[in-house]
Amino acid sequence: MINFMLRNLKIFFRDKSAVFFSLLAVFIIIGLYALFLGDVWAEDYADIENARYLMDSWIMAGLLAVTSVTTTMGALGIMVADKAKNIIKDFQSSPVSRSALAGGYILSAFVIGVIMSVVALILAEIYILANGGELLTGTKTLQVLALILLSSLASTAILFFLASFFKSLNAFSTASTVIGTLIGFLTGIYLPVGVLPEAVQYVVKIFPISHAAVLFRQILMEAPLQEAFVQAPAESLAEFKTLMGVTFRFGDTLLSPQGSILVLLVTAGLFYGLSILNLSRKRK
Repeated sequence: MINFMLRNLKIFFRDKSAVFFSLLAVFIIIGLYALFLGDVWAEDYADIENARYLMDSWIMAGLLAVTSVTTTMGALGIMVADKAKNIIKDFQSSPVSRSALAGGYILSAFVIGVIMSVVALILAEIYILANGGELLTGTKTLQVLALILLSSLASTAILFFLASFFKSLNAFSTASTVIGTLIGFLTGIYLPVGVLPEAVQYVVKIFPISHAAVLFRQILMEAPLQEAFVQAPAESLAEFKTLMGVTFRFGDTLLSPQGSILVLLVTAGLFYGLSILNLSRKRK
C-alpha cells in the first residue's frame, strides 16, 4: 500500500500542470480578492479599525477549506486515469490486494491534500502579513494544521466515493470543473452565508466542507475579531459572526466547534463506508 501511495505521489508531483491546476482555485480566489473583493469588503466595514486584517483572515480561512477539496480531487484524477488507460487491471491481476490499491489511492490523495493545504496556509499568511495583518501564534498554527488534517480527511472520503464512479477522464474533468466552481459558494467565500437566501443558507450549512471553513474562520479570525469588537456589544459580535459564517445557527441553536468537528468526522466515516460498499459491489 505504501509503495503504491508513493507511486501516486511521484506521478502527481512530476506533473507540474496537475500541481498548478490543483492550486488554481487558490490563485483565483487570492487574485479576485486582491483585485476586487478585498477593497469592497474593507469599504463596507470601513468603520472597523482593522477591517482589512479582519476580512483578509475571513477570505483566507475559506480558501484553506477550498484547497482541501480541489487538491484531493486533482490527486484522485490519477485513479481515474488508471481506469481510463486500463492500467488498474494490471494492478488487479498482480499479487497486490484490491484493498491495498484503494488504500494507496486514498492515502496519496490525503497526503497531497495536506501538503497543498500547508502551501496554501503559507501563502495566506504571507498575504495577510503583507496587508498589515499579523501571523498566527504557534498554538493557533498547530490548531490550523490539525484542522487541515481533518478537512483533508473528510474531503478525501467524499471525493474518493465520487471518483469511484468515473471511468472517463473527460467526465471526471467536467465534474472537477463543476465542483471547483461551486465550492467557493458552498463554503461561503464569494458571498457571506448571512446574505444568501434562507434555503441556500441551509444547503451551505449541511455541506460538510463548509464546517471546515467555519472552524478555520474561528481560528484565523479570533485575534482580529477581538480587536474589532473590543468595545462593541456582545450582540453585535454574535450577529457579525452569523452573517460572515464564523458560526452556524440552526434556528435558535448555535452549533459549537465540537459539533462541526463531529460533522467532519462522521462525513469521513460515512463516505469511506460508502466507498467500500461501492467497490465491493463492483467486484461482484
